[in-house]
Amino acid sequence: MEIIIAEKPDQGLKLASPFQFKRRDGFIEILPNEVFKNGAYCTWAIGHLTELCPPEFYKQEWKTWKLQTLPIIPEKFQYKVTKSKYKQFTIVKQLLNKHEVSRIIHAGDAGREGELIVRNIIQLSGVKKPMKRLWISSLTNKAIIDGFSKLLDETDTRTTYYEAYSRACADWLVGMNASRAYTLLLQQRGISDVFSLGRVQTPTLALIVKREKEIANFQSKPFWEVNATFDVQGKVYKGKWHKDEETRLDDEAMANKIRQFCEEKEAAIQSVEKERKEFQPPYLFNLSALQATANSLYKFSPQKTLEIAQKLYVKGLISYPRSDSSHVTKEEAKMFPEILRKLLHFDDLGSFFPVPQPSILDNKRYVDEKKVSDHYAIIPTEQVPQLAKLSPDEQQIYLLIAKRLIAAHYDQAIFDYTTIHTVVDERAMFISKGKQEVQAGWRKVIYSGKKKQKRDDDDQDLPLVQEKETGTVKKVEVRQGKTEPPKRYTEGQLITLMKTAGKHLEDSDLVKVLKQTEGLGTEATRAGIIKGLKDRKYIEVKRNQVSATNKGILLIDSIGESLLSSPEMTAKWEQRLHEIGEGTASPSDFMNQVKKLSLKLIEDAVKQSESWNFSSYNLEEFRSRRKGKKTRGAKTRGTKTPGTKIGTCKKCNGDIVDKGTFYGCSNYTTKKCNFTISKKLLGKTVSQANVKKLLKGEETNVIKGFKKGDNTFDAKLSFVDGKLKFVYSGEGE
Repeated sequence: MEIIIAEKPDQGLKLASPFQFKRRDGFIEILPNEVFKNGAYCTWAIGHLTELCPPEFYKQEWKTWKLQTLPIIPEKFQYKVTKSKYKQFTIVKQLLNKHEVSRIIHAGDAGREGELIVRNIIQLSGVKKPMKRLWISSLTNKAIIDGFSKLLDETDTRTTYYEAYSRACADWLVGMNASRAYTLLLQQRGISDVFSLGRVQTPTLALIVKREKEIANFQSKPFWEVNATFDVQGKVYKGKWHKDEETRLDDEAMANKIRQFCEEKEAAIQSVEKERKEFQPPYLFNLSALQATANSLYKFSPQKTLEIAQKLYVKGLISYPRSDSSHVTKEEAKMFPEILRKLLHFDDLGSFFPVPQPSILDNKRYVDEKKVSDHYAIIPTEQVPQLAKLSPDEQQIYLLIAKRLIAAHYDQAIFDYTTIHTVVDERAMFISKGKQEVQAGWRKVIYSGKKKQKRDDDDQDLPLVQEKETGTVKKVEVRQGKTEPPKRYTEGQLITLMKTAGKHLEDSDLVKVLKQTEGLGTEATRAGIIKGLKDRKYIEVKRNQVSATNKGILLIDSIGESLLSSPEMTAKWEQRLHEIGEGTASPSDFMNQVKKLSLKLIEDAVKQSESWNFSSYNLEEFRSRRKGKKTRGAKTRGTKTPGTKIGTCKKCNGDIVDKGTFYGCSNYTTKKCNFTISKKLLGKTVSQANVKKLLKGEETNVIKGFKKGDNTFDAKLSFVDGKLKFVYSGEGE
């Protein structure tokens, strides 16, 4: 008999769904079938069931934050079971120890985090039994059955575990030491707050702070442009005065002189330039592209897009969402005609059929095995849904992914770009630009249903004119404008910026590495990094615009030119981790380098602190924020102060925060959202850990001692149809 260990409960249920099974507490019993002759147990983690041990686990003196105890470098890193998830760990451990279980099937997500999550559970259980690896990119019944029939040996993915383990330990070292060093040094300057630093979050914050400073230091200047309307033998168009291709003047008087000179003068076509451009259909989605697109169209945060895509994946409707690839293999491409035949029945998609290209099997733009790593691009599966059964948000993300696949089967879009050079009275030069759509191609799919943007003078429909034709200046005017600062990044642009970080830098060896790898973070972690920056009050997001807070700016100013704020460290780091995953680099050598780096970061922080000058900051903000609180750890876990974020509102997607006597939505003032969860229910306290489970759509742990009249009972809590309900175990749990 075998035991299957999935990463999450809903994935465990999906893996068991092709077979007959019985639900149990914390696991599923799969009945004997063709795939599992003796049946199987299917159980799961709940995300990470384990976590790296805190500093005090290794040495008690490391519990208190002191510069004298840094750097904190354990001889050997160890994991422990997360306290709030101990019950599920116990269930998994008991199943692993059953004598009838002869083999383990590791069914975590097919990536380095999934590899780490499940292997850590097995190692902490102390059970040593033969293990196989399920490695699939889709949760359709067909993909699941095929995956179980083609299991990998655990040695095939063991180096991926080493990569994940090395990353986790190295991030712990840098984050723990740097966070304590800067927090303690800033406290010496009267800044009583906790500052969290990390190898990915800190350079990401540095990019946001850099843009914030560009905006703050920007000095707007007025400029003037001279715009003319020409009539050339009844053909009317507009043009803009220029000299050496510069259209802006910084002298209003000169602009008015040009206007006066041009009024009612003769105009002649000096030249007409035409260029035809062809635009290929967009690539299939990887996660970053999907997040950026959903943010641009629907203002979805990257985290929200990932959560929606994960739900669609678990339902078997799309392939693995955390993919970094925009390509597929021939095996997937062979399924596209069948998928398209099913998609054509959707009301929202039917008008795009038949597609111009019935097959893209030989199109290297999309089908290239060399560009597929762990996972292929995000595509719809052959398991097509009834859209009405999906939530509105799920429908939007699913249709985005479906349209990308359809667009890949369309021809290129073709535009003619025209530039007219007009001279007035043989002296004043004007330029006119416009474009004309020759073939809509794939744009018919991607831009369907969108409002047409108002076209400006640089994108006008130009008439057909010939060189040396003459006419007159029909109208001329001076328009005043002013230079504008660079815009703040949207969350979608920030995702793209993190992925491409380093491309704007000079080609040092490290930056070349960065361009070859993932930039800042990975597809799976970028949304979480941005969320972490928000939770730590380093950035704010209002109307989809990302701005740095005073706390974020102060931290980056403190760090200065350290490696911590540069993408280059992450570039070298990710490259070495990739080599560990490939089996070509030593994890121990990598960790030795990280230990040396941790010491250097502390030395740099102490040296930099000697020249800190915070005279331009209002430090009262930081003194009052944590007045009277003791610094216990890099994370403020376990705090129960009002305002602590607990999770995401089930009504409006706002933040659920601890409001003292209850948990409520932070959008109460702005959106009148009245979603609340009481801290006390029938005499029992509902803990933050259990509220977090409820907000994720999970059941709570069993809460013992609810009182109703003279009766006392034990139960779990769950949201059913938007209402809080008791879930009785029937077994006196």
